[in-house]
Amino acid sequence: MTDRTDGHWYDDAAGPVVRPYAMTRGRTRGGAEGRLDRTAFVIALRSVGGTDTHLGPEHIGIAELTAPRPRSVAELTDLLELPPGVVRVLVGDLLEAGVVRIDRPIPPAELPEESVLRLVIAGLRAL
Repeated sequence: MTDRTDGHWYDDAAGPVVRPYAMTRGRTRGGAEGRLDRTAFVIALRSVGGTDTHLGPEHIGIAELTAPRPRSVAELTDLLELPPGVVRVLVGDLLEAGVVRIDRPIPPAELPEESVLRLVIAGLRAL
């Protein structure tokens, strides 16, 4: 049995430390696993309310952080000081509850070439 007074399970400033798997109820994968890498942007669609009783304080924190502006999974990981896997599971919960949506940045390979954009600009100026 682990002694909880040895400093490993207790933080003087925060009190007892909650293990990350407790926040995710032991899950390591969320509902949006394939869509959530570190560059995915999380955007709040609504606030967390009384009908969202299955969501915890970490979920509420993510919803509040993404309400004023979109934030990447990497940024949420840093702001919440949680492991990336935990943030992905929590964001997946919020996605399934309809609280947030996910936007992915456009990969550089899918952006139009500069020459195409210059042709479009020239065509618009000709109008």
